[in-house]
Amino acid sequence: MAASTQRCRLDATRRHAPIDRRQWLVTAAAAAWSARAAAQDRATPLARRIPSSGELLPAIGLGSWITFNVGSDRVARDACVEVVRAFFAEGGRLIDSSPMYGSSQPTIGHALARLGHPPALFAAEKVWSGDAARAPAQIEASRAHWGVPRFDLLQVHNLWAWQQHLPRLFALKAAGRLRYVGISTSEGRRHAELEQVMRTQPIDFVQLTYNPLDREAEARLLPLAQARGIGVIVNRPFREGQLLRALARHPLPAWAAEVDCVHWAQVVLKFIVTHPAVTCAIPATSQVSHLRQNMAALRGRQPDAALRARIARELAALV
Repeated sequence: MAASTQRCRLDATRRHAPIDRRQWLVTAAAAAWSARAAAQDRATPLARRIPSSGELLPAIGLGSWITFNVGSDRVARDACVEVVRAFFAEGGRLIDSSPMYGSSQPTIGHALARLGHPPALFAAEKVWSGDAARAPAQIEASRAHWGVPRFDLLQVHNLWAWQQHLPRLFALKAAGRLRYVGISTSEGRRHAELEQVMRTQPIDFVQLTYNPLDREAEARLLPLAQARGIGVIVNRPFREGQLLRALARHPLPAWAAEVDCVHWAQVVLKFIVTHPAVTCAIPATSQVSHLRQNMAALRGRQPDAALRARIARELAALV
Protein backbone atom coordinates (compact mmCIF):
# COMPACT_ATOMS: atom_id res chain seq x y z
CA MET A 1 0.00 0.00 0.00
CA ALA A 2 2.85 2.39 0.92
CA ALA A 3 4.61 1.72 -2.39
CA SER A 4 1.39 2.35 -4.31
CA THR A 5 0.84 5.62 -2.47
CA GLN A 6 4.42 6.70 -3.23
CA ARG A 7 3.99 5.99 -6.94
CA CYS A 8 0.77 8.03 -7.00
CA ARG A 9 2.58 10.93 -5.34
CA LEU A 10 5.41 10.70 -7.90
CA ASP A 11 2.91 10.67 -10.77
CA ALA A 12 1.14 13.70 -9.32
CA THR A 13 4.46 15.49 -8.93
CA ARG A 14 5.33 14.81 -12.60
CA ARG A 15 1.91 16.07 -13.72
CA HIS A 16 2.24 19.31 -11.82
CA ALA A 17 5.97 19.84 -12.31
CA PRO A 18 6.90 23.00 -14.22
CA ILE A 19 7.45 22.46 -17.97
CA ASP A 20 11.07 22.33 -18.98
CA ARG A 21 11.67 25.49 -21.05
CA ARG A 22 14.06 23.79 -23.47
CA GLN A 23 11.64 20.93 -24.05
CA TRP A 24 8.81 23.44 -24.61
CA LEU A 25 10.90 25.32 -27.20
CA VAL A 26 11.74 22.09 -29.04
CA THR A 27 8.07 21.05 -29.08
CA ALA A 28 6.93 24.50 -30.22
CA ALA A 29 9.55 24.60 -32.97
CA ALA A 30 8.47 21.17 -34.21
CA ALA A 31 4.82 22.26 -34.28
CA ALA A 32 5.72 25.44 -36.14
CA TRP A 33 7.78 23.48 -38.68
CA SER A 34 4.88 21.09 -39.25
CA ALA A 35 2.50 24.01 -39.78
CA ARG A 36 4.88 25.65 -42.25
CA ALA A 37 5.34 22.36 -44.09
CA ALA A 38 1.57 21.89 -44.35
CA ALA A 39 1.17 25.46 -45.62
CA GLN A 40 3.96 24.90 -48.14
CA ASP A 41 2.29 21.70 -49.34
CA ARG A 42 -0.91 23.64 -49.96
CA ALA A 43 0.96 26.37 -51.82
CA THR A 44 3.01 24.00 -54.00
CA PRO A 45 1.31 23.45 -57.38
CA LEU A 46 0.15 19.89 -57.99
CA ALA A 47 2.47 18.18 -60.48
CA ARG A 48 2.47 14.72 -62.04
CA ARG A 49 5.31 12.67 -63.46
CA ILE A 50 5.27 11.63 -67.10
CA PRO A 51 5.36 7.83 -66.74
CA SER A 52 7.82 7.17 -69.58
CA SER A 53 10.44 9.65 -68.34
CA GLY A 54 9.71 10.79 -64.79
CA GLU A 55 9.61 14.43 -65.91
CA LEU A 56 7.29 16.57 -63.78
CA LEU A 57 4.42 18.47 -65.36
CA PRO A 58 1.97 20.79 -63.60
CA ALA A 59 -1.35 18.96 -63.58
CA ILE A 60 -3.19 21.75 -65.41
CA GLY A 61 -2.20 22.94 -68.86
CA LEU A 62 -3.80 25.20 -71.45
CA GLY A 63 -5.94 24.17 -74.40
CA SER A 64 -6.48 26.36 -77.47
CA TRP A 65 -9.48 24.87 -79.29
CA ILE A 66 -11.92 27.71 -80.21
CA THR A 67 -10.56 30.21 -77.65
CA PHE A 68 -7.35 31.01 -79.54
CA ASN A 69 -8.90 30.86 -83.02
CA VAL A 70 -9.11 34.65 -83.25
CA GLY A 71 -7.68 35.31 -86.71
CA SER A 72 -5.99 38.68 -87.14
CA ASP A 73 -8.12 40.50 -84.56
CA ARG A 74 -5.46 42.52 -82.74
CA VAL A 75 -7.48 43.04 -79.57
CA ALA A 76 -8.34 39.35 -79.32
CA ARG A 77 -4.75 38.32 -80.03
CA ASP A 78 -3.47 40.62 -77.30
CA ALA A 79 -6.03 39.16 -74.91
CA CYS A 80 -4.62 35.71 -75.68
CA VAL A 81 -1.13 37.04 -74.94
CA GLU A 82 -2.31 38.02 -71.46
CA VAL A 83 -3.86 34.57 -70.93
CA VAL A 84 -0.56 32.91 -71.82
CA ARG A 85 1.35 35.39 -69.64
CA ALA A 86 -0.89 34.56 -66.66
CA PHE A 87 -0.58 30.85 -67.42
CA PHE A 88 3.20 30.89 -67.05
CA ALA A 89 3.01 33.23 -64.05
CA GLU A 90 0.75 30.67 -62.33
CA GLY A 91 3.27 27.90 -62.95
CA GLY A 92 1.82 26.37 -66.13
CA ARG A 93 3.85 24.57 -68.78
CA LEU A 94 1.87 22.44 -71.26
CA ILE A 95 0.07 24.25 -74.11
CA ASP A 96 -1.85 22.09 -76.57
CA SER A 97 -2.97 22.87 -80.13
CA SER A 98 -3.64 21.32 -83.54
CA PRO A 99 -3.55 22.27 -87.24
CA MET A 100 -7.35 21.93 -87.23
CA TYR A 101 -7.77 24.70 -84.63
CA GLY A 102 -7.91 27.51 -87.18
CA SER A 103 -5.59 30.37 -86.24
CA SER A 104 -4.78 28.99 -82.79
CA GLN A 105 -1.22 28.03 -83.76
CA PRO A 106 -0.14 31.50 -84.96
CA THR A 107 -1.94 33.02 -81.97
CA ILE A 108 0.17 30.86 -79.66
CA GLY A 109 3.29 31.79 -81.60
CA HIS A 110 2.44 35.48 -81.32
CA ALA A 111 2.01 35.15 -77.55
CA LEU A 112 5.24 33.19 -77.09
CA ALA A 113 7.19 35.75 -79.11
CA ARG A 114 5.72 38.63 -77.11
CA LEU A 115 6.71 36.87 -73.88
CA GLY A 116 10.24 36.08 -75.01
CA HIS A 117 9.60 32.34 -75.49
CA PRO A 118 9.30 31.23 -71.83
CA PRO A 119 11.70 28.33 -71.22
CA ALA A 120 9.12 26.48 -69.12
CA LEU A 121 6.99 25.80 -72.21
CA PHE A 122 5.98 22.21 -72.92
CA ALA A 123 4.75 22.41 -76.53
CA ALA A 124 2.11 19.79 -77.40
CA GLU A 125 0.95 19.63 -81.02
CA LYS A 126 -0.89 17.22 -83.30
CA VAL A 127 -0.66 15.67 -86.74
CA TRP A 128 -3.98 15.98 -88.59
CA SER A 129 -3.90 14.47 -92.06
CA GLY A 130 -5.22 11.46 -93.90
CA ASP A 131 -2.08 11.42 -96.04
CA ALA A 132 1.09 10.50 -94.16
CA ALA A 133 3.20 11.96 -96.99
CA ARG A 134 1.92 15.41 -96.06
CA ALA A 135 2.78 15.04 -92.38
CA PRO A 136 6.38 16.39 -92.51
CA ALA A 137 5.28 19.63 -94.21
CA GLN A 138 2.40 20.00 -91.77
CA ILE A 139 4.66 19.48 -88.74
CA GLU A 140 7.13 22.03 -90.08
CA ALA A 141 4.34 24.57 -90.71
CA SER A 142 3.07 24.03 -87.16
CA ARG A 143 6.57 24.47 -85.74
CA ALA A 144 7.00 27.72 -87.69
CA HIS A 145 3.67 29.02 -86.36
CA TRP A 146 4.75 28.32 -82.79
CA GLY A 147 8.28 29.62 -83.35
CA VAL A 148 9.84 26.74 -81.41
CA PRO A 149 12.91 24.67 -82.38
CA ARG A 150 10.97 21.42 -81.86
CA PHE A 151 7.86 20.11 -80.19
CA ASP A 152 7.92 18.30 -76.89
CA LEU A 153 4.92 16.16 -77.84
CA LEU A 154 3.30 15.30 -81.15
CA GLN A 155 -0.02 13.46 -81.11
CA VAL A 156 -2.01 11.81 -83.89
CA HIS A 157 -5.19 13.86 -83.87
CA ASN A 158 -8.38 11.82 -83.36
CA LEU A 159 -6.58 8.61 -84.42
CA TRP A 160 -6.67 9.77 -88.05
CA ALA A 161 -4.41 7.43 -90.09
CA TRP A 162 -2.51 6.52 -86.92
CA GLN A 163 -1.04 3.40 -88.53
CA GLN A 164 0.79 5.66 -91.00
CA HIS A 165 1.69 8.52 -88.67
CA LEU A 166 3.00 6.73 -85.58
CA PRO A 167 6.08 5.16 -87.27
CA ARG A 168 7.13 8.61 -88.48
CA LEU A 169 6.68 10.13 -85.03
CA PHE A 170 8.63 7.31 -83.40
CA ALA A 171 11.44 7.93 -85.91
CA LEU A 172 11.48 11.64 -85.02
CA LYS A 173 11.73 10.72 -81.35
CA ALA A 174 14.57 8.27 -82.01
CA ALA A 175 16.44 10.97 -83.94
CA GLY A 176 16.13 13.44 -81.04
CA ARG A 177 13.79 15.74 -82.96
CA LEU A 178 10.82 15.01 -80.71
CA ARG A 179 10.58 14.14 -77.05
CA TYR A 180 7.24 12.33 -76.73
CA VAL A 181 4.69 10.60 -78.99
CA GLY A 182 0.97 10.42 -78.36
CA ILE A 183 -2.48 9.93 -79.80
CA SER A 184 -5.77 11.68 -79.13
CA THR A 185 -9.52 11.34 -79.29
CA SER A 186 -12.39 13.41 -77.90
CA GLU A 187 -16.01 13.29 -76.76
CA GLY A 188 -15.76 9.62 -75.84
CA ARG A 189 -15.44 8.45 -79.41
CA ARG A 190 -13.50 5.46 -80.76
CA HIS A 191 -12.43 4.16 -77.36
CA ALA A 192 -12.10 0.59 -78.63
CA GLU A 193 -9.61 1.65 -81.29
CA LEU A 194 -7.80 3.88 -78.81
CA GLU A 195 -7.47 0.91 -76.46
CA GLN A 196 -5.95 -1.11 -79.30
CA VAL A 197 -3.30 1.57 -79.86
CA MET A 198 -2.53 1.78 -76.15
CA ARG A 199 -2.07 -2.00 -75.92
CA THR A 200 0.11 -2.38 -78.99
CA GLN A 201 2.11 0.84 -79.50
CA PRO A 202 4.91 2.32 -77.31
CA ILE A 203 3.26 5.74 -76.99
CA ASP A 204 4.08 8.18 -74.20
CA PHE A 205 0.72 9.97 -74.02
CA VAL A 206 -2.93 9.50 -74.74
CA GLN A 207 -5.36 12.43 -74.87
CA LEU A 208 -9.03 11.80 -74.11
CA THR A 209 -12.17 13.33 -72.61
CA TYR A 210 -12.79 12.89 -68.89
CA ASN A 211 -14.77 14.87 -66.30
CA PRO A 212 -17.32 14.17 -63.53
CA LEU A 213 -20.02 13.49 -66.13
CA ASP A 214 -18.00 11.85 -68.91
CA ARG A 215 -16.47 8.93 -67.04
CA GLU A 216 -16.37 6.14 -69.61
CA ALA A 217 -12.56 6.27 -69.58
CA GLU A 218 -12.53 5.11 -65.94
CA ALA A 219 -13.61 1.59 -66.89
CA ARG A 220 -10.72 0.55 -69.16
CA LEU A 221 -8.61 3.36 -70.59
CA LEU A 222 -7.38 5.01 -67.40
CA PRO A 223 -6.45 1.71 -65.70
CA LEU A 224 -4.75 0.62 -68.93
CA ALA A 225 -2.75 3.86 -69.05
CA GLN A 226 -1.53 3.19 -65.52
CA ALA A 227 -0.64 -0.41 -66.31
CA ARG A 228 1.19 0.51 -69.53
CA GLY A 229 2.96 3.61 -68.19
CA ILE A 230 1.18 6.03 -70.54
CA GLY A 231 0.59 9.65 -69.57
CA VAL A 232 -2.96 10.97 -69.82
CA ILE A 233 -3.93 14.44 -71.05
CA VAL A 234 -7.59 15.28 -70.43
CA ASN A 235 -9.44 17.41 -72.96
CA ARG A 236 -12.91 19.01 -72.77
CA PRO A 237 -12.90 19.10 -68.94
CA PHE A 238 -15.81 21.57 -68.97
CA ARG A 239 -17.58 20.21 -72.07
CA GLU A 240 -16.56 23.41 -73.88
CA GLY A 241 -18.13 25.47 -71.08
CA GLN A 242 -21.48 23.72 -71.12
CA LEU A 243 -20.82 21.99 -67.80
CA LEU A 244 -19.85 25.20 -65.99
CA ARG A 245 -22.84 27.09 -67.38
CA ALA A 246 -25.14 24.38 -66.03
CA LEU A 247 -23.43 24.34 -62.63
CA ALA A 248 -23.52 28.15 -62.37
CA ARG A 249 -27.26 27.89 -61.65
CA HIS A 250 -26.46 26.21 -58.35
CA PRO A 251 -24.61 27.48 -55.27
CA LEU A 252 -21.27 25.93 -54.49
CA PRO A 253 -21.83 23.20 -51.86
CA ALA A 254 -20.36 23.56 -48.39
CA TRP A 255 -18.06 20.58 -48.91
CA ALA A 256 -16.18 22.49 -51.63
CA ALA A 257 -14.42 24.44 -48.88
CA GLU A 258 -12.92 21.18 -47.63
CA VAL A 259 -10.73 21.15 -50.75
CA ASP A 260 -10.23 24.93 -50.95
CA CYS A 261 -12.53 25.47 -53.94
CA VAL A 262 -14.31 28.79 -54.44
CA HIS A 263 -15.45 28.19 -58.05
CA TRP A 264 -17.15 25.26 -59.79
CA ALA A 265 -14.26 25.12 -62.27
CA GLN A 266 -11.90 24.22 -59.44
CA VAL A 267 -14.21 21.44 -58.21
CA VAL A 268 -14.32 19.91 -61.69
CA LEU A 269 -10.58 20.22 -62.29
CA LYS A 270 -9.63 18.83 -58.88
CA PHE A 271 -11.86 15.85 -59.55
CA ILE A 272 -10.04 15.23 -62.84
CA VAL A 273 -6.43 15.74 -61.85
CA THR A 274 -6.67 13.65 -58.69
CA HIS A 275 -7.42 10.50 -60.66
CA PRO A 276 -4.12 8.61 -60.29
CA ALA A 277 -3.82 7.97 -64.05
CA VAL A 278 -4.22 11.60 -65.11
CA THR A 279 -1.10 13.60 -65.91
CA CYS A 280 -2.58 16.92 -67.05
CA ALA A 281 -5.94 18.53 -67.85
CA ILE A 282 -6.09 21.20 -70.55
CA PRO A 283 -9.00 23.62 -70.07
CA ALA A 284 -9.21 26.35 -72.70
CA THR A 285 -10.07 29.98 -71.97
CA SER A 286 -9.69 33.43 -73.46
CA GLN A 287 -10.07 35.26 -70.13
CA VAL A 288 -7.31 35.86 -67.60
CA SER A 289 -9.74 35.68 -64.67
CA HIS A 290 -10.91 32.23 -65.76
CA LEU A 291 -7.31 31.13 -66.32
CA ARG A 292 -6.44 32.06 -62.76
CA GLN A 293 -9.50 30.25 -61.42
CA ASN A 294 -8.44 27.14 -63.31
CA MET A 295 -4.82 27.28 -62.18
CA ALA A 296 -5.91 27.72 -58.55
CA ALA A 297 -7.04 24.09 -58.71
CA LEU A 298 -3.34 23.15 -58.57
CA ARG A 299 -3.13 24.42 -55.02
CA GLY A 300 -4.74 23.72 -51.68
CA ARG A 301 -6.25 20.50 -50.44
CA GLN A 302 -7.23 17.87 -52.99
CA PRO A 303 -10.22 15.48 -52.81
CA ASP A 304 -9.72 11.92 -51.63
CA ALA A 305 -11.47 8.94 -53.21
CA ALA A 306 -14.62 9.37 -51.11
CA LEU A 307 -15.00 13.04 -52.00
CA ARG A 308 -14.28 12.32 -55.69
CA ALA A 309 -17.16 9.84 -55.66
CA ARG A 310 -19.38 12.43 -54.00
CA ILE A 311 -18.42 15.06 -56.59
CA ALA A 312 -19.36 12.74 -59.44
CA ARG A 313 -22.63 11.74 -57.79
CA GLU A 314 -23.78 15.24 -56.86
CA LEU A 315 -22.76 16.93 -60.11
CA ALA A 316 -24.62 14.30 -62.10
CA ALA A 317 -27.72 15.11 -60.05
CA LEU A 318 -27.34 18.86 -60.61
CA VAL A 319 -26.78 18.90 -64.36
